[in-house]
Amino acid sequence: MANFAKIGMNGKVIAVVHVEDEKTLNADGVEDERVGQDFLQRVTGWAAEMWVKTSVNTLANQHSNSSKTPLRGNFAAIGFTWDEENQIFWCPQPFPSWTKNISTASWEAPVPEPSLTAEQIAENEAHTADHKYIWNEENQTWDYSNL
Repeated sequence: MANFAKIGMNGKVIAVVHVEDEKTLNADGVEDERVGQDFLQRVTGWAAEMWVKTSVNTLANQHSNSSKTPLRGNFAAIGFTWDEENQIFWCPQPFPSWTKNISTASWEAPVPEPSLTAEQIAENEAHTADHKYIWNEENQTWDYSNL
């Protein structure tokens, strides 16, 4: 199944649809984004250029199958933004101070998140605690939490 994001004003993703693979095959039987875009234009009436292929297997510029190439940084979702220049779907910016990392297709805090200790990780895995750090935008720090 192929997936396409419908791009609205300001590059906002306004819909994500599934298209049967055979609707995206060219005359040689090879999957072709333009064939899928043309199909969606015929079916929906929306211009082919409004549709951009996305992959459910891509997150943070990594494909779930490490031997395959990621597609456009992240799987698109409604509310994401299409960055045509970098060919990346961006989730909404989590905090105003965070910046885009193009290579990982993810947002980064201005300060790296501290690591949990081995003991804290073990307790999290055993479900006896919930150790984590939460970003504090006002102070620009990671605050420890054990809820």
